[in-house]
Amino acid sequence: MTLISTPFGFHSTAAEVAAGIDLTGQRAIVTGASSGLGVETARALAGVGAEVTLAVRDPAAGQVAADDITATTGNKEISVAALELADRESVAAFTAAWDGPLHILVNNAGVMALPRLELTPDGWEKQFAVNHLGPFALAVGLHRALAAAGGARVVSVSSSMHMWSPVVLDDLHFTFRQYGPWLGYGQSKTANILFAVGAADRWAHDGISVNAVTPGTAMSNLYRHKPPSPTEGKMFGNVKGLIKSTEQGAATSVLAAASPLLEGVSGRYFADCAEAVPVDRPPSMETQPVEFMNAVAPYALDTVGADRLWEASLRLITTR
Repeated sequence: MTLISTPFGFHSTAAEVAAGIDLTGQRAIVTGASSGLGVETARALAGVGAEVTLAVRDPAAGQVAADDITATTGNKEISVAALELADRESVAAFTAAWDGPLHILVNNAGVMALPRLELTPDGWEKQFAVNHLGPFALAVGLHRALAAAGGARVVSVSSSMHMWSPVVLDDLHFTFRQYGPWLGYGQSKTANILFAVGAADRWAHDGISVNAVTPGTAMSNLYRHKPPSPTEGKMFGNVKGLIKSTEQGAATSVLAAASPLLEGVSGRYFADCAEAVPVDRPPSMETQPVEFMNAVAPYALDTVGADRLWEASLRLITTR
């Protein structure tokens, strides 16, 4: 299979990727859009005419972002809605309130490297809950709206750190395993890619395309939890020359969300605006940081693993 490339790359910005696209009449939801990558993704979509809903934990902060997007793009069709991805009731309320078709869903919100094991009221490990189960429930809950749009796109924002852990279905919430901040994060980011693989297969007949992306290393509020050890802290120093602006970090999300270059493409994982390279083992962060950032582990694209995760996720979000 030939990997997909585009004219865009590491230095491209979200606005550059969106240039020339017309999203007038299309409706989009971007989660975690009160700051960082989310607000820049929303800004790029709004800048080419989309009606954008910022789905955020803090509606006040979301309104500040919405006002800024309107001021910079002239687009007044920017709204704010409360969404707490770790809370099943919040996700259910959001999906129940949505009316009409949905053309673009960007599951961008997330948490990273929580220093200690935290469980939600449902007993779910918090990174897995916020980064995968919440976005999974959101997408499934909005499936009808996506299908009604005809040609809708879903973007699942993952990370190169998926290579730190596969999804361990027998112990998702670290009941038996010793918890590690990067193990938990890596597992949740692998789940983001497997979601795209599973949804692409299940929703193709509805005309819905689903792809996963990594923004690369773009500093934002995601980095508010410091790595818990000097060893893990090194990973950021190793990629110092690869740090992006938030506008650059949002570019691959916008490519997957709106670019005609990916028309009909589904179930794939993109980095730096190109399809990531499958590898048998992770490149070294010490000597091959570029290769590490633009690679994908085979377990993240495994269709059997995607099916197993899909069924496990459905059971979790529907069981009381």
